[in-house]
Amino acid sequence: MTTDDIATTADIARLARGTLLPSFPGPVAPRWLLDELEAGLAGVTLFALTGNVQSPESLAALTAQMRKAGDPFVTIDEEGGDVTRLGGHQTGSPYPGNAALGAVDDPELTRRIYRSLGAELADVGVNFNFAPSVDVNTADDNPVIGTRSFGSDPELVARHAAASVAGTQEAGVAACAKHFPGHGATVDDSHLSIPLVDADLELLDRRELVPFRAAIEAGTRAVMTGHLNLPTITRGVPATLSPEAITGLLREHLGYQGVIVTDALDMEGASGAIGIPEASVRALIAGADLLCLGPKEHAETLEATLAAIGEAVRTGRLSPGRLQDAADRTRRLKEWLAGHSSAVVDRAAGLEAARRAIRVSGSLPGWDGAPLVVETESTGNIAMGPTPWGLSPWAPDALQVDGANGAADRVLNRAKGRGLIVVLRDAHRHAAQRALTTALLTARPDTVVVEMGLPVWRPGSAVYLASYGAAAANAQAVAELLGLTPAA
Repeated sequence: MTTDDIATTADIARLARGTLLPSFPGPVAPRWLLDELEAGLAGVTLFALTGNVQSPESLAALTAQMRKAGDPFVTIDEEGGDVTRLGGHQTGSPYPGNAALGAVDDPELTRRIYRSLGAELADVGVNFNFAPSVDVNTADDNPVIGTRSFGSDPELVARHAAASVAGTQEAGVAACAKHFPGHGATVDDSHLSIPLVDADLELLDRRELVPFRAAIEAGTRAVMTGHLNLPTITRGVPATLSPEAITGLLREHLGYQGVIVTDALDMEGASGAIGIPEASVRALIAGADLLCLGPKEHAETLEATLAAIGEAVRTGRLSPGRLQDAADRTRRLKEWLAGHSSAVVDRAAGLEAARRAIRVSGSLPGWDGAPLVVETESTGNIAMGPTPWGLSPWAPDALQVDGANGAADRVLNRAKGRGLIVVLRDAHRHAAQRALTTALLTARPDTVVVEMGLPVWRPGSAVYLASYGAAAANAQAVAELLGLTPAA
């Protein structure tokens, strides 16, 4: 179909549907969604917190149900590590995240991990993964990236960006490099505001954009935009809604011609001031091809967004040709997906990577009996969700503490006559974790400190283990090294 052929309201509605990725609650597709898929809806985004992912069997049944109604993109955020949806949100991921893979710095192992992740997704009918995160994490206090990044060195991140894209797509699943043009230098969470990236084009070219170039050269089938303000380029507009970022920087400067998908448009950084329907229109005008609406955006938001896109076309704000351009790109992606088969699941790669990622400072003590494990309070960010973490599965009487006044005395009383292990997660971002650890080390210099986030804060001369992540694989690797026994 040419631009001249696009004339009827039905044509516009069909093309508009072909840009949208709504969500829905529960493990069974509702009737409205199946009707929309029959009418040409692009696909869906699955979320663990909405009840879409309850077991591999139920998820496979769900994706099969949707495929009877259409040919959807079935998308999900499955990064491994701390951001996991495929069952790992209940038990922790069997694969370490990007920080651990960057610490190992073996691109072939990263490729193997992502190929296995892709195989698990393909096995349950998911064909489009919103991963890898290729942000260069240069801000220690970054509240949303952290262990989701391969590291702070652009060249290291680029090596693993290419490897993770290749591995994912060898499993027949589309990879999606994110969060363009790079969320790693921010100290705000785009779920809650519009983070600032204070970088001009020269700095972007030698830092943030290096991994995106590598992902593009590796053939990534999609790139996800971040809701980021780059004042010298987007002038206060989030990148997701900025023609200068999407068309200028990504399409023209980097030469990327694949599918561009937005991060969830329900996030404050995208739609807080204007609403999701208007944000959707602006993202399409800017050059996005697929719009992820968000975990709570169901039939009502879909209907309102379709109406807003139709009105934008009627008033001349959005050209039919822009919608057709998006349709052409998504059609080519679906053709690519149809021609690829899945790989073999290789969970052993996850534990291998987690073991190799651990870094130890000092000499581990030998304990006479089981040590007391103390786990500090540390909630994950919105992207991570309430995924379980820590060493409790290997320490039946593990003590959870929040670092409040008196916590150190309670721990020391429980630890009398026993070894002591304190488990942290991003202690550099949590004053209570640091205060508790310092108090414990003052009284018990033999305390072993385990950091399961980024190892930025290191307490003096303590015996210190860094796992570079809190996934189940990381926890098992740490427990093995400490000689802990799985709980009965």
